[in-house]
Amino acid sequence: MEYIKLLIDSSIAVLSWTSNQIFFKVPHSENYFWGLIIISLLVWIFEIIFPWRKSQKIFRKGFWIDIIYMFFNFFLFSIIIVGFYEAFNKLLFDLFGIAPNSIALIDLSTFSQITQLIIFFITLDFFQWLTHIMMHRFDFLWKFHKVHHSVKEMGFAAHFHYHWMENILYKPLKVFAVMLIGGFEPEQAYIIHFLAITIGHLNHSNIKLSYGPLKYIFNNPIMHLHHHAYSSSNNFKTGVNFAISLSLWDYIFRTNYIPNENGDTKLGYEGDQSMARGFIGQLFYGFKKGD
Repeated sequence: MEYIKLLIDSSIAVLSWTSNQIFFKVPHSENYFWGLIIISLLVWIFEIIFPWRKSQKIFRKGFWIDIIYMFFNFFLFSIIIVGFYEAFNKLLFDLFGIAPNSIALIDLSTFSQITQLIIFFITLDFFQWLTHIMMHRFDFLWKFHKVHHSVKEMGFAAHFHYHWMENILYKPLKVFAVMLIGGFEPEQAYIIHFLAITIGHLNHSNIKLSYGPLKYIFNNPIMHLHHHAYSSSNNFKTGVNFAISLSLWDYIFRTNYIPNENGDTKLGYEGDQSMARGFIGQLFYGFKKGD
């Protein structure tokens, strides 16, 4: 009963927190609801003013389903799943004595705030990069990741067009990453969260950006477009450009591939015509034989 109570209480707490964000009852720095909307509108405006693919419509193919995914994955699913995460964490502690700082390699609290943020950002991004590679290399994970790669025209909201199972699959490695750095997020972690949203939106946007020499550090729309390419070089059978926010991992481990910058790359994957077209159909995709 204790676990059930924790599950229910945690979900109610996140629901209340989300409601408080909507009605401006939280500090601006912690208001991810309106922060997401503002970032989305700004990137969308830049897409409209400076379109890379000029023939692409403002309300491109898949625009509205991407908007649904954005709010579902960022808010609604969090309300549903957070209780399970909290109950699982308690179970680990009760059975094995595993606490958030049990396997810490460093104590993040001993560093300055800016250093904390940098270490936090780099560590989480590396483990997300690893998880992303796993999504492409293991068939049972690729089944779910296909939903994200079914996008046929790129725009900012495609950032959150992914199967809800990815939230579950990414979470354990993200938690592990946080445990390695002391088991807590820096006080100003909201800066990293908003930065990651902005970079992710730009990566999927219809804006031609490479950031000059900074392209070797930060992921960008040109690089990420080729990650979504229907086909790539035979030297990269399981995909290329796995970067989330930081492209440096792809350059270090030689999974980078940018054959051109013209923006007309065909997107998708072989057999993507079998992907369910609607939001509801895609929610259940990946569980049936043949998906």
